[in-house]
Amino acid sequence: MSEALVRVSHLCFSWPDGTTVLADVSFALGPSSTGLVALNGAGKSTLLKLLAGRLTASSGTIDIRGKLAWLPQHLPLATSSTVADVLEVTPVLLALDAISAGKGTPEHFDIVDGDWNVRERVYAILDRLGLGHVALERPLSTLSGGQVMSLGLASCLMQRPDILLLDEPTNHLDTSSRERLYRVLNEWKGCLIVASHDRELLRTTEHIAELSRGDLRWFGAGYDAYRDTVSTEQNAFAGQVQNLRSEVRREKRDKQDARERAERRAGNAARSLPDAGLSRLAAGLRKRHAQVSAGKADELHEHRLASMQSRLADAASELESLPSLDFTLPATRVPARRVLFACENMQVCHGERALFGDNGLTMSIRGPERIALSGDNGSGKTTLLRIMAGERSADAGVVRVAQGGVTYLSQRLELADTTRTVAQCLADYAPGMPAQERANLLARLHFRGDRMHLAVAGLSGGERLRVVLACVLHAEVAPQFLLLDEPTNNLDLAGISQLGEALRAFEGAMVVVSHDAAFLATIGVTRRCVLGSPGERAQSLGHKR
Repeated sequence: MSEALVRVSHLCFSWPDGTTVLADVSFALGPSSTGLVALNGAGKSTLLKLLAGRLTASSGTIDIRGKLAWLPQHLPLATSSTVADVLEVTPVLLALDAISAGKGTPEHFDIVDGDWNVRERVYAILDRLGLGHVALERPLSTLSGGQVMSLGLASCLMQRPDILLLDEPTNHLDTSSRERLYRVLNEWKGCLIVASHDRELLRTTEHIAELSRGDLRWFGAGYDAYRDTVSTEQNAFAGQVQNLRSEVRREKRDKQDARERAERRAGNAARSLPDAGLSRLAAGLRKRHAQVSAGKADELHEHRLASMQSRLADAASELESLPSLDFTLPATRVPARRVLFACENMQVCHGERALFGDNGLTMSIRGPERIALSGDNGSGKTTLLRIMAGERSADAGVVRVAQGGVTYLSQRLELADTTRTVAQCLADYAPGMPAQERANLLARLHFRGDRMHLAVAGLSGGERLRVVLACVLHAEVAPQFLLLDEPTNNLDLAGISQLGEALRAFEGAMVVVSHDAAFLATIGVTRRCVLGSPGERAQSLGHKR
């Protein structure tokens, strides 16, 4: 292996409440690509923050050789910033403009510092990520979530790092943007560590590191080999658990049978004593001997049973440590003829650009339809959902929005006050739900005991998504019309499957933005609405499955 760029020795980290995230973790990585996988809340983001120097370890050392760039899961970007600001090239571009205009000063030359082709370098990177058409002066507020994520990666690449840490980089990206990202990362030759639940992205990495119960396990043959290994292990442990449960039941039966036999022998002996001609002393000794023998046999069975139960507990702990998530939705039904949304020649303008093409968007949604809303990043998917939710108005056209029962889950997982606890947030949204029922609901989403009193601001992306889902789906007014913007972002693979099954059973209407084809197939899409790329005509496709 070439010289390590990242070397971690005996790393430990725990949260102030005592929750252990990492326990004596050590590894070394050179130029290579590693996919970091774990259940939601296990600590993937925490590990990346430790490597990036954003958190301090409880103990152990982290040695970084070279320049490091980190793309967090949630980009802390001000909407007033421009593309150039995010790429940190605004001062250089202004200095170059001043020099080109003949107004350069020594300070301008110091700012440029030999980076004369910075504009060409910027657009080369932006073009590779599908952002070549985006002006450097453009405000972030006019970009989609996917475009902002791609811009964040571009900012990392502009730093020319030796080490690249990416936290769920395909969140919000459309299919073409994901494919571009895969190509860029395949061509990159440094040390890459990417935390993701995107199976296709994980398949591009050389190694898989699984974080579980404070420890990292390494797999060197890629994601598919990792899944095969884990599946084989899980099947083996499941078989072991089943066999041990059978042994425990058999040992309990043997113990009971032995006890009953001893009791029968003791009874028979007591009844036969008058005929045996034994003295009272000899009879007493025989009885005590029988009792001692029965006690020893009972102890032997107890010892065997305790040993089996211990082995059973160990084997069971190797299986999935958490039960399945329960995303059960309220029982709602939408009449087939009810109009939930309708628009005619609807238009939204971003500056001089018409978002929905030359003729605007015309569509309607009636009854319990399940619509997959798709289109390139920046084509207006989130804007359309916000109009359907009544959060913003169209600039032109006729729009009719349903009143009441509309629930919108945004990409940004917004809650009014993230300093409040999980339990407090659910109480805010569902004040009429009894406290015990709220506690039971949170327990089904893995917020039990003290965990329901954690502040939302400190949760992982997947944990926060579960809280937001609980709040918006169980709000005081039961949802009849769900608007879901990339609902599988941040969820682990098991959680995606369980959410899909819950939505499949939902009897209301929904519009879903998702680039996960398997998830869309699970929920039972009945219609697809495709929004064209910027400048193209939007179209609504009403083909039933």
